[in-house]
Amino acid sequence: MPSDASPLARTPLYDWHRAHGGRMVDFAGWSMPVQYTSIVAEHQATRTAVGLFDISHMGRVLLGGPGVSSFLDGLLTRNVAHMKPQQIRYSLICNEQGGVLDDVLVYRPDLPADKNPKYGLVVNASNRAKILAWLEQHRGSQEVALEDKTTDYAMIAVQGPQAIELLDALSSSGSLTALRYYTGQLMTLAGVECFVSRTGYTGEDGCELICDAAQIVGLWEQLVTAAEKIGGQAVGLAARDTLRLEAGMPLYGHELSETITPIEAQLDFAINLRDRHFIGQAAIEAKQKDSQRSVRIGLQLTSGRVPREDCPLLWNDEQVGVVTSGTFSPTFQCPLAMGYVKRAAAAPGTSLSVDIRGRQHPATVVPLPFYHRGNNC
Repeated sequence: MPSDASPLARTPLYDWHRAHGGRMVDFAGWSMPVQYTSIVAEHQATRTAVGLFDISHMGRVLLGGPGVSSFLDGLLTRNVAHMKPQQIRYSLICNEQGGVLDDVLVYRPDLPADKNPKYGLVVNASNRAKILAWLEQHRGSQEVALEDKTTDYAMIAVQGPQAIELLDALSSSGSLTALRYYTGQLMTLAGVECFVSRTGYTGEDGCELICDAAQIVGLWEQLVTAAEKIGGQAVGLAARDTLRLEAGMPLYGHELSETITPIEAQLDFAINLRDRHFIGQAAIEAKQKDSQRSVRIGLQLTSGRVPREDCPLLWNDEQVGVVTSGTFSPTFQCPLAMGYVKRAAAAPGTSLSVDIRGRQHPATVVPLPFYHRGNNC
């Protein structure tokens, strides 16, 4: 019988992944490599040298027009109107109840010949359609141009302690060392014009590159060749997850959702409340005053069992929360997890129990992030 399932979308690097041992899986409707060799090897390569990630599945939206600054300022938790050219900010888009529709990166690129400011949004692949619809819904008659550029461009991440050195060797636009964190600019790498941002999702130094989809394969192959010479390699989704979890970074659908506010997620730094108004602001301000709210925490376990999503968390035999993400840490060689608990049980050093398939395993609340750049693997 014919299948009703839509075919999976493919990034411009799909054929390369298949040809080089990538084990492909369905991720948010895209065929993506979950790993090439082993999760641990790819994780350690990123922590000690450099890891290369195809992140072309993430949504890329370009916004412009005379009303774009005030439009975005009314939707995002971070102030947009005061952003300077080349600046990038981590922000959230919330619903009226303060729940997170998505966490995004907001770019203010310094593009030549732009009379009005333009902004780029990088959104999670699983939320792309939802965010595009949200933007359209609230654009109304405002003078805002909205373009989905996801398939026109490709995006890759170069992460690790040797990432900047590797990119410098391919740059004909000067050293990336001068590029400050959370800024970006147009540069030429290996003969390809890219928008290069000093950002990432691993806890390591590095950059994310956006370039024309038709040119990505050649650039990627040069990056892989250079990375392999210094102990680096291509990295799949599985190690990307262990890396971000060690770095204490939330993942949409786990630590973030439409029912979790940025306050509960401990993302206060990504909220600007003074002298502005955005959707969800009133609910977020109310949540700040809620002494009974849940709090995102880090957990370290001593046993070898790995807690998984939705495992109950107990304090003095009372359930006080749940696990949202868990893994066996290749860096620390022990199980780590994030979750939400009642504030009374959230202090670092608090002893909790994780119910894993009916058996309780001791865990300790520890500060986030687990990993700080420079730790030895």
